[in-house]
Amino acid sequence: MRCRALILTAALTAPLMAQQPKTLVADPPSECSDCPGWNAPQEPFKLFGNSYYVGTAGLSSVLIVSDDGLILMDGALPQSAPLIDQHIRALGFDPAKIKIIANSHAHYDHAGGINALQRATGATVVASASGKKALELGNSTPDDPQVGFGPKAMAFPPVKNIRVVADNEVVRVGPLAVTAHYTPGHTTGAVTWSWQSCEGARCVNVVYADSLSAVSAPGFKFSKDPARVDAFRKSIATVEQLPCDVLVTVHPDFVGIPKKLARMKEAPGTNPFVDANSCRAYTADRRKMLDARLAEEKK
Repeated sequence: MRCRALILTAALTAPLMAQQPKTLVADPPSECSDCPGWNAPQEPFKLFGNSYYVGTAGLSSVLIVSDDGLILMDGALPQSAPLIDQHIRALGFDPAKIKIIANSHAHYDHAGGINALQRATGATVVASASGKKALELGNSTPDDPQVGFGPKAMAFPPVKNIRVVADNEVVRVGPLAVTAHYTPGHTTGAVTWSWQSCEGARCVNVVYADSLSAVSAPGFKFSKDPARVDAFRKSIATVEQLPCDVLVTVHPDFVGIPKKLARMKEAPGTNPFVDANSCRAYTADRRKMLDARLAEEKK
């Protein structure tokens, strides 16, 4: 009888144990001069409809929710993963329901937390073909403008179970549909993501724009490769032309997200994140930055 009781108890508890969410265990932190500021706490908040900011003060991560599962944009630093997990829970959502983690570009400050978040959720990571190589390597690839900073400086926890998405491919989780837009320049494998979020009958176009900054390690020249420059300009034009009502960039300060959040708190009921000119303003600024960089290289 005792044996039968043990078997029955095990049969009853096994499904309960299987339903227990995995505890997120963070990887060792990245160390850099900007890391403490990037990883400073930031209260999560709704952007619009089913889209929420769950990143840190200096590194964006966006959650898109549905009853059929969640999609997460980026994982910030390795030490950001627990914060992102906490933010998702604070909003009342279950991180275990994340089905897709979409990456913008494979640098330690945007991909560093993906490995831990994937371990805890079992989610599939989606990225460009070039991005997949860097994610699996856990470091910058030779064609990255920042590879010259060295493998130690650019390292992050390698990622597995990556699905390659094509340019303009739509990734779905239940009713959620996010579109990948290849925007190479900052890295070769950079991807900008877009989707629609609705509140009642009103729907807006949300863009999670990758970095369009012409940043590199010392000695690198964008102008040495005209094809790279042409691709960079095309990427800027791609983001400029996207249907864009709400813009989130991989670093929130690129488009003044902290200021917009402050304005929203000062005037409840308003939403300064809805701005149909945001993508055009962002790309105009990045185009000037690229032109200035190319002019400096000519000197």
